[in-house]
Amino acid sequence: MSESKVDLYAAIRRDHDRNGLSQRALQRKYNVTWRTVRRALDGQWPEPRKKPRQRESRLDPYKQLIDTMLRADLDAPAKQRHTAQRIFDRLVDEHDARDISYPMVRVYVKDRRAEVRREAGLGPQAMFVPQTHLPGAEAEVDFGEFHIVLAGKMTKVYLFALRLSYSGKAVHRVFATAGQEAFFEGHVHAFRMLGGVPRGWLRCF
Repeated sequence: MSESKVDLYAAIRRDHDRNGLSQRALQRKYNVTWRTVRRALDGQWPEPRKKPRQRESRLDPYKQLIDTMLRADLDAPAKQRHTAQRIFDRLVDEHDARDISYPMVRVYVKDRRAEVRREAGLGPQAMFVPQTHLPGAEAEVDFGEFHIVLAGKMTKVYLFALRLSYSGKAVHRVFATAGQEAFFEGHVHAFRMLGGVPRGWLRCF
């Protein structure tokens, strides 16, 4: 469901209930049809966005054959495994696939070979490592350059940023130079603003 449409329906109801806007006024304000206003006021929710139909490809009838070749390669010696060119040649010679091109096969094989290995438990697996941060224990520091318009002139300055990993609270300070003194001063300013020093570690990027 589109979040923007949910927000739109909620705004229409709010303007109608709190501000007393008429349906016609709501149409004009939000540039929508009367049906949209009516659905919102009736307490309906936007319909889920339809997934776009996957485009058909001339390669579709041969993908299962390609997958079979790639799976056979899992147990084959490296020198005997199929290249994209070999797969293309086999499709043409053995299955009369005259309506496909080599680039189509090459692109599919490039992506699918790794997927086949993962499906067989041989490739790198997608993993998620959750991070946990204790309150006041850790912080991250960044010190980089950016440009601002100062007195009508584009000027390079340096931004010091220190962010607490747990709360996400951050302190920023701009400097004219990126010297060690500015780096240290940025830390002192951040610790003063935060009311203390992280008791664990500071990670610099």
